[in-house]
Amino acid sequence: MTHLFRLKLLALAISSTLITACGDAETNIVEKDPIEVPDDGGDDHDHDHDDGYTIDSMGRLAVLAADSNEANIFDLDDDSLLETFSLTHESSSLNVSPSYRYAVIANRNQDYLGFIDGGLWREDHGEHLHDYKQGPAFSDYELTTGSRPTHIVKHDGQMAVFYDGNADAGTVASVEVLTDNDITNETETLAGIQYDINMHGVAEPRGEHLVATLRRADSESTSNAKILPDQVGVFHLHDGEYELEQTFEVTCPDLHGAAQNHDYVAFGCGDGVLVAHQHDDEYHAEKIANIDALGDTRIGTLYGHEGSESFIAIASGVFVSINPSEAEMEVLEWQLDEGASAVSYSFSASGEHFLVLDSLGFLNVLEAHEHDGHMHWELAGKVDITEEDVTTMPEGMNFSMTVSQNSEFAYVADPIAQHVLKVHIEDLEIEGDLELTFAPSAITWLGIAEESDDHDH
Repeated sequence: MTHLFRLKLLALAISSTLITACGDAETNIVEKDPIEVPDDGGDDHDHDHDDGYTIDSMGRLAVLAADSNEANIFDLDDDSLLETFSLTHESSSLNVSPSYRYAVIANRNQDYLGFIDGGLWREDHGEHLHDYKQGPAFSDYELTTGSRPTHIVKHDGQMAVFYDGNADAGTVASVEVLTDNDITNETETLAGIQYDINMHGVAEPRGEHLVATLRRADSESTSNAKILPDQVGVFHLHDGEYELEQTFEVTCPDLHGAAQNHDYVAFGCGDGVLVAHQHDDEYHAEKIANIDALGDTRIGTLYGHEGSESFIAIASGVFVSINPSEAEMEVLEWQLDEGASAVSYSFSASGEHFLVLDSLGFLNVLEAHEHDGHMHWELAGKVDITEEDVTTMPEGMNFSMTVSQNSEFAYVADPIAQHVLKVHIEDLEIEGDLELTFAPSAITWLGIAEESDDHDH
C-alpha cells in the first residue's frame, strides 16, 4: 500500500534552523591546515569504528543559488552555512567527484570544469583509514581544454568527463579520466581519449578499461541524429594512454544513456539496451531488444548500482527494469502519476532503493522484491515534500535531490518554499528542514562515503 506523508509545516518551522547567508560576491578564502582526528577515540568517532582515526559526520551539502550565481556549502551536522563562493560562469551545473570530496562545477558552453573542496575526506594509510576535516575551499584546479563537457560519469573512485566537441567550431569529442587525488594534486595531464570527430557520447570508467561510445562516418551510421554514436568500444590504459582494443559488433543506434553495476555495463539504444559483460580483459556484448510495450521508443536514461543486479531504464517517461544476466526487460508495475514528470533519480547508498522525485512534489521510493526467482521493483511508498502550489514554481526551475552516501537519507530542495528537506528513505519520513534565503537550483551531497556508490547517466 502506498503511504502518503504530508508535511507539517508548522511543526517543521518550530524545529528548523534558520540559515542566514554570509559573505558577499567577493568571498575571501583563508587556507587552513586540515584538522586531523586525534588518536584518543571519543564521542566524535563513529561509522562502526572505534580506532581514533574516523570522523562521525552526516556530511556537507553543496547548494547552488538560482539568482546569485553562488555555491553555498552547509554542514549537515548542525545545518550551519560554512561558506559561500562566487562562481566563475553563470548557468553552471553541479556534480560531485568520484570520492565525494569535491563539488564539480561544470559549464558546457564555457568549456569549463571547476572544483570546490567540501573539506571532508578519507585517506588509506595502509594499516588504517584516516579521516580529515577542514573548511570548504575553492580549488585552483580547472579543466578547460576539452570542448563542451557534457556527461560526467563516476564509478569506483574514477570519473570520466565526456566532451562532445563542436562541429561548427571544428572541435572533436574527447574524454578525460580523473580521481579525487588528481584534483587534490592538480594533475596537469590526464589520461583520456581524443576522437577524430564530434559526438554526443558517454564513457564508463572501469579500472584499467574505459568502455566508451564510437561514432562511425555518417554513411555507415545507423543513428538518425548525426551527432549520436551507434557503437561501443573498450579502451585499455597503457603507459598513461587509452588504446582501443575491442569494438563490439552489436550496434546501438541513437545511443544515449549508460550505467554499470558489478558485472555489466549497459548503454541505451533506439531498439533496446546493449549490455557488455567483462571476462578478464575481454568483454562480451549482446542486445536486449525492446519489448512490445516500448515499441520504437528509445531508452535514453539508465541507472545502475554495484549492489543491484538490475538496471532501471527510462524510455519517454516509462520506467523499465533490465536484468542483464537473464537478458530480460520488463515495464515496472509502478509508473508516475498522471500529469507528473520525473525531475531527479537516484539509487540509495545501499542500492536497496531507487528514488524518483517528480514535478508534482512527491518522492517516490521503490524497492526490489524477489518473486518466483526474479527481482521486481515495487513502490515502497511516497513522500509529499511540499504543500506549496507547484504551479508557482519559478520559471526554468524544479525540485532537486541528492542522496547521502553514508546513511539512508535523501535531501530534497524546494525552490518555492526555499528550503531543503531531510528524508529518511526507509522510514519514509521527513526528519529535518534546512531553511534557505534563496531559491536552490541544484544540490549535491559531499562527505566521507561508505563502501558503496551509485553509477548513472
